[in-house]
Amino acid sequence: MKGMIFHTRSFSVHDGPGIRKSIFLKGCPLRCKWCHNPESHSFECEQVNSTQQLGSKCFDQTKTIGKLVSIEGLMQEIRADIPFFDESGGGVTLTGGEPLAQPLFTAELLRSCKNEGIHTALDTCGHASTKNFERTIEQTDLYLFDLKLASANAHKQYTGVDNRQILQNLKLASDSAKPIIIRIPLIEGITDTNENLEGIKSIIASHKNIIRIDFLPYHSLAKHKFEMSNKNYSLSQMENYLLSKAQAIADSFKGVAPIISIGG
Repeated sequence: MKGMIFHTRSFSVHDGPGIRKSIFLKGCPLRCKWCHNPESHSFECEQVNSTQQLGSKCFDQTKTIGKLVSIEGLMQEIRADIPFFDESGGGVTLTGGEPLAQPLFTAELLRSCKNEGIHTALDTCGHASTKNFERTIEQTDLYLFDLKLASANAHKQYTGVDNRQILQNLKLASDSAKPIIIRIPLIEGITDTNENLEGIKSIIASHKNIIRIDFLPYHSLAKHKFEMSNKNYSLSQMENYLLSKAQAIADSFKGVAPIISIGG
């Protein structure tokens, strides 16, 4: 079985406990206005153009984003990091894009990791069929679950889909008794409004096993990626989110979960 990925990262420390191997799967059903991985949108390999500067000279270059990989090929890479997992309490995190957009590959890769005693985390937007989400439950040790917007209408406006299926899958994760880290992007005037934040608090209050909330302040690093991909970026004029505002929001969530953090 093969899947399409666009990046792997060893020694990751922000995608779950310990030192981790993060595997970025290509393809996503959402089109968030603030997306910082536009190269993850398509399920296909893509060619992007960029300019590389070497001294005073600039060179145009073409880069391929995406490659087909086998489960066993990835497991060979993963096994090389097992000593670091064992020492730090780390493991493998599947992210993207959206891993559940390649449900059979994702489920099988999680299963292969679990068969070798490797801790698994799934970083998901939650937008997948109930059947495809259920495929992951037995093999996933930790969910990193995005909560962007509490309102179904606002969610559709800013991501392209409503959040009804997402909230159903969050309930599945909660009912499974697996630990969950909630990730909330902070986007000026969109996700950081009092109405949205209070709505998210209400959603969180109705679920179990939420061990941490990570606030992810907006940054403008994606602008360059959109330019390389020849894609329009509607938030190109937005400034980086102020840390002081993020801290105030984090403070307002004290008591909602055992741990509240900024940046993940």
